[in-house]
Amino acid sequence: MSAQPSEAPAGGPERVRDAERTRAEILDVATREFADKGYTGARVDEIAAKTSTTKRMLYYYFGSKEQLYVAVLERAYTGIRSVEQQLDVEHLDPVDALRQLAELTFDYHESHPDFIRLVSIENVHRAEHLERSAVLAGLANPALEVLTRILRRGHATGQFRGDVDPLDVHMIISAFCVFRTANRHTFNVIFQRDMLDSDRREHYRTMLSDLLLEHVRAR
Repeated sequence: MSAQPSEAPAGGPERVRDAERTRAEILDVATREFADKGYTGARVDEIAAKTSTTKRMLYYYFGSKEQLYVAVLERAYTGIRSVEQQLDVEHLDPVDALRQLAELTFDYHESHPDFIRLVSIENVHRAEHLERSAVLAGLANPALEVLTRILRRGHATGQFRGDVDPLDVHMIISAFCVFRTANRHTFNVIFQRDMLDSDRREHYRTMLSDLLLEHVRAR
């Protein structure tokens, strides 16, 4: 988990807001630096130089380069989990609910390419930094619970199989969305097809939902 400053900002609400803005600015810049250059290639000096603060203050807020990197990962994962949890699908038909969840994930991954890069980089490091975060330990549980409820409702109505693993469904969604963004450039060089081409966007968005429904539908 990321380190907190050794002392709380003093001077009232405005000082606190300034500290929050500074911390957020550092995280914004650090996210771009780590996503572009990886954990090893990113430099704390460069991150500090691109913010309105100093290297000393950066360490004041985050303690170390590794703790800053973990904080970046925490914010990246918290962002998508927060969006998933805000999705209101309880009133929808299970088929429509599953489509909406898949499409939301599709849209988020497309609009947050830095998140994809960070995930890829952390996999290069075998998730050794992610394992040190207490924040991320149960972060995915609420999103899986939403997916579980959708699948259960679909089974109750006879639309979905009863043996579908929610984590398998999550994996299908993630695999499609991550591959489309992470492998965009190599795929384009090899097959001369840009998977983020706007003309094909709705085709891929629909394809993802169709794949999911084919997997979960009752036979």
